[in-house]
Amino acid sequence: MSALSSVGSIVRRSLHDELVERLQALIVEGDLVAGEKVPEKELCAQFGVSRTPMREALKVLASDGLVSLTPNRGAWVTQITLSDLEEVFPVMGALEALSGEMACARISDREIARIRKLHDTMVEHYRNRDLPAYFRRNQEIHEAILKAADNAVLSTQYRTLTTRVRRARYMANMSEARWAKAVEEHEEIIAALEARNGPELAAILKRHLANKFDTVRDWLANQPQSAG
Repeated sequence: MSALSSVGSIVRRSLHDELVERLQALIVEGDLVAGEKVPEKELCAQFGVSRTPMREALKVLASDGLVSLTPNRGAWVTQITLSDLEEVFPVMGALEALSGEMACARISDREIARIRKLHDTMVEHYRNRDLPAYFRRNQEIHEAILKAADNAVLSTQYRTLTTRVRRARYMANMSEARWAKAVEEHEEIIAALEARNGPELAAILKRHLANKFDTVRDWLANQPQSAG
């Protein structure tokens, strides 16, 4: 838990949302390790919150599949499994494709310019081999396309799954070849978006996520199997 020492108390923007976001980040980035118990007491002290909001936030993470709750034993960080991802990734791919097609029909020039700027920054992070910063900009791009789609139902379904997909992507180290291919695919995404070509963008986004799944599956195949 030494990685938590630099995390400060929460400024109460919205205690519940902020706490959920902080806990999600700790799990996605591997500071809270799969298979280990969530140290509720330590986290409460670190964030400056009581046990009640902590437990409410953990219920949200349980609904997202990031933790499992055991009566009288607390919360445990779930393992990433192939069977789970085989269910999540195809659905997420369909949602990504739909968000791209809808975004092309509704997106403004200003939104396109903002996404282009995010992309250019992401490419700089790629050139500098700054993977955490690259992932942050990458996620912002996908969320900006989702926002441009302007569909509340789509957004709700997307956000239900996105943390699980993001966690798997973050944990699976990309090869240099796969990373270069991902950046190339993002160039195609931006080009289709700027052309407002909905069917083309939908196809690219679906293929992009399928390739991400291949990377994660290869990583999982090389992980040591837990006993039992």
